[in-house]
Amino acid sequence: MSGPRSGGGNRKRGSGARAESVRLKTAKGRTISSQRWLQRQLNDPYVQEAQRLGFRSRSAFKLEQLDEKFGFIIAGQRVVDLGAAPGGWTQVVASRVLGNAGGGTGRVVGLDILEMEPVAGAEILRADFMTEEGLAALTGLLGGPADLVLSDMAAPTTGHAPTDHLRTAALCEAAYDFAESVLSAGGSFVAKVFKGGSEGELLQRMKLAFKTVRHAKPPASRPESPETYVVAMGFRG
Repeated sequence: MSGPRSGGGNRKRGSGARAESVRLKTAKGRTISSQRWLQRQLNDPYVQEAQRLGFRSRSAFKLEQLDEKFGFIIAGQRVVDLGAAPGGWTQVVASRVLGNAGGGTGRVVGLDILEMEPVAGAEILRADFMTEEGLAALTGLLGGPADLVLSDMAAPTTGHAPTDHLRTAALCEAAYDFAESVLSAGGSFVAKVFKGGSEGELLQRMKLAFKTVRHAKPPASRPESPETYVVAMGFRG
């Protein structure tokens, strides 16, 4: 299983220790925006640490940090990871629910509309859970009520912040509707949101359905990003 639990010594996983700055050797054929993105990626300590540990994305550290704070991932759970590609969150969940060897009890299902490489111990489904066919395939593969539903989904950005917020809020609401239909009593829901006001009604629904609802921005989330995460625990069923 990629991404072992231990980072060595007393160093905290994904602590963000910065290596010497890397500069682009050539900018030929690249736009200014792509140059800036690549420069940021090359010098991002979380990107470097993800590569070292075998994680498929830096977002794996966001989930690790959220779980370290709230403790919603438990060995033996039945878990759904919505919008899973490229698989960083699925790697973390599979490791913690099934063990590094992938042989523990529990079930992890990663779903995305994009192609995704296998993750040891997890079931991978290429489908859209917002269609009848995709929903039927997902619930069939899950094989029973879920203990945890995760969503790191975000709509492709347009550059217009209000539009991006509304589109991502709609994905979060769709994920929550799914979670309400499959979660067992005591279950948890964790999802990405862009704070901006339109999620107020959804949060009120969560507060009625869960014992605790919290917002958190993990250290691995870039400071300039508008994203935050909602962590709802103790589903009332």
